[in-house]
Amino acid sequence: MIRVLIADDHHVVRRGLMFFLKTQKDMDIVGEASNGKEAVDLTATLKPDIVLMDLVMPEMDGIQATKRIKAKYPQIQILMLTSFSDRDHVIPALKAGAAGYQLKDIEPDDLAEAIRKLMRGENTLHPEATSQLQKEVEVTPLSPHEEHPLTPREQDVLAELTKGKSNREIASSLFVTEKTVKTHISNIFVKLQVQDRTQAALYAVKHGLTEPSGQ
Repeated sequence: MIRVLIADDHHVVRRGLMFFLKTQKDMDIVGEASNGKEAVDLTATLKPDIVLMDLVMPEMDGIQATKRIKAKYPQIQILMLTSFSDRDHVIPALKAGAAGYQLKDIEPDDLAEAIRKLMRGENTLHPEATSQLQKEVEVTPLSPHEEHPLTPREQDVLAELTKGKSNREIASSLFVTEKTVKTHISNIFVKLQVQDRTQAALYAVKHGLTEPSGQ
């Protein structure tokens, strides 16, 4: 049985979903939430397999609720069921951890199948959501360090550099020669597309590269 939690601030929508999904022999409706906070709390108590999550709800919206649920229970699947198909809703929802995205005008039987597909690990994105996702990929260029990843040793040098250390101090900390440090710093400048140590340090802070590699 697929254990389903319904989260929607409209009572009529929750009732309609519950009555329909109860007709599916392989689904069990374990609870209803009227806002994002309730969805998070009920998920912790009921441990559903999947949450049907509305986007716009009082107290806590579906995106924040999804983030919290996925942070604690990554195995629980979230299927967004909403009226919005624009980029400002689709992309944040998927980034928050939603594995599926469907619009509320979906046919009931298609919704049931989308739930099954999600539980099988298959794609359950509405065509509009897929389109927005493709646009996001097209318009979001890779950051320099994503396009040209730093080696573990270069990351270690960058972490020391952000602390304001000189080449000599970095060499001493990493047990390498100053010449080796200079070589790494030159490579870092090229990969991060920066001109000097200050720019490199600012880049590291902005992109969360201030910690050593751990290798």
